Amino acid sequence: MLSDGRRLHMQDGPIEVIVHAFGERREIELAYRAAARRFVGVLDELCSELAYLRQPACESGPLPSGMVARRMVAAVRPYAADTFITPMAAVAGSVAEEILESMMSIAKPSRAYVNDGGDIALHLSPGEKFVVGMVERPDQASLFGTTTILSRDSIRGIATSGWRGRSFSLGIADAVTVLADTAAMADAAATVVANAVDLPGHPKVERIQACQLTPDSDLGERMVTQAVGELSHDEIFAALEAGIRMTERLRGSRLIHAAALNLQGQTRVVGAGCSPLMVSSMPDRRLVNA
Repeated sequence: MLSDGRRLHMQDGPIEVIVHAFGERREIELAYRAAARRFVGVLDELCSELAYLRQPACESGPLPSGMVARRMVAAVRPYAADTFITPMAAVAGSVAEEILESMMSIAKPSRAYVNDGGDIALHLSPGEKFVVGMVERPDQASLFGTTTILSRDSIRGIATSGWRGRSFSLGIADAVTVLADTAAMADAAATVVANAVDLPGHPKVERIQACQLTPDSDLGERMVTQAVGELSHDEIFAALEAGIRMTERLRGSRLIHAAALNLQGQTRVVGAGCSPLMVSSMPDRRLVNA
């Protein structure tokens, strides 16, 4: 348990999650025990099928054995025909989903979330809500606004991607935050949109082959962003517009509900007009727990 006595922290190798359940004390305890039991072994399950999960996704074909791996594959298959993507693009969201499902199978918290490095799976009982803060950059605790998710909404997943995050990106977005039906879907979509925010061949963008940074990266020899110099207003606009076009495509295909795209202090929100996805300003820009 963390020092606040309310949140559970679990870590195994590269997987690190925060679990927070609300409601009656007994239900919270049951939920945390279930989360801990399921967490043990998740990394081993993924490692046993890692070769498969690092391969480019395809629209059909045999499925992996593990439940987390199956969630990953299901989340990326909608993109397989149009772009390079591997199931690893949805690993954090899929882990969060799996842990949350294990909790809900034996406990009845009023609401709960599982946060795997910023990719979040949500549970909301009728009448409950979450207020979620959105960051301009994943490497800085600075909020540009919040969005409220109600129990009646179908949104149960949040994910953020960008070149400043913990994973590699093909694009130059500082952060792309996506709201979707599930955490795995949000994770995959955030990757795709963040990759689309780009200025191909721009001299101020420093890139390197992914395999030079991590020899066994699922991105292989693809060039990933390592630094982005100061861009002009027009250049920022062009890069964000490319991401917005992708976002609109995904919304049209009902793969996501909304997204916020951030690049060098400029933010564009797609889907904010769909109640209740109204982004509110955060003048003090402090992190809050709601």
